[in-house]
Amino acid sequence: MSTLSLAARDSATMLRRNLLHARRYPSLTLNLLLTPIMLLLLFVYIFGDAMSAGLGGDRSDYIAFVVPGLLLMTIGSTVIGTAVSVSNDMSEGIIARFRTMAIHRPSVLIGHVVGSVIQSVASVVLVGAVGVAIGFRSADATPVEWLAAFGLLVLFALALTWIAVGMGLVSPNAEAASNNAMPLILLPLLSSAFVPLDSMPGWFQPIAEYQPFTPAIETLRGLLLGTEIGHNGWLAAGWCVGLMLLGYFWSTSTFNRDPE
Repeated sequence: MSTLSLAARDSATMLRRNLLHARRYPSLTLNLLLTPIMLLLLFVYIFGDAMSAGLGGDRSDYIAFVVPGLLLMTIGSTVIGTAVSVSNDMSEGIIARFRTMAIHRPSVLIGHVVGSVIQSVASVVLVGAVGVAIGFRSADATPVEWLAAFGLLVLFALALTWIAVGMGLVSPNAEAASNNAMPLILLPLLSSAFVPLDSMPGWFQPIAEYQPFTPAIETLRGLLLGTEIGHNGWLAAGWCVGLMLLGYFWSTSTFNRDPE
């Protein structure tokens, strides 16, 4: 077999291993998935009337505003499980065993990354279904915009997953990995996911505007609602590519480092 064939075979094996782990131990994924669903229901049904008044509309307008942000927050929540899973592999000794085997070394990380992206997309579909059930509609989006929105979600999941893998590799245990990855849930709370940027204090607006989540949220919101995205599309793409490269080189250099 060629080197490429061996790499593909070993990566597929590692992907199957990680998907089996996710199926056998679903509690972590479910716990992380409940956070964006509960926030969606909380902000729509508890704060929805007050929030929609601030937008100058009704509750349906706020549902349309908040769902795109919750979809991206779902990705940030899901990849925390990846950081925990990678940390468990490192601390339980299975990675040391893999190092002694004749397998394509990067396939271990590739299995985690691809498995995490699949779980993230599935989680986004589930949260999106909840959003549709409570009234979210995307009637003004064209098929091309739907395809672009899906591509953005996958690219954002890939970027955050590589960052989460790096966090898992440098964490001494699962608890530390979960804590290190917590900003992936906190950053959406400091973005335009729940309130418009112009409603924030002036000194805080630049912080919220140029962090990774806000351009991605504004781009996804524009694509799903058929509105203008302006420069946010380029900013979102830049953040995704930058984070993906940072996470990839951080993860691979850490993983390839000889254990002490």
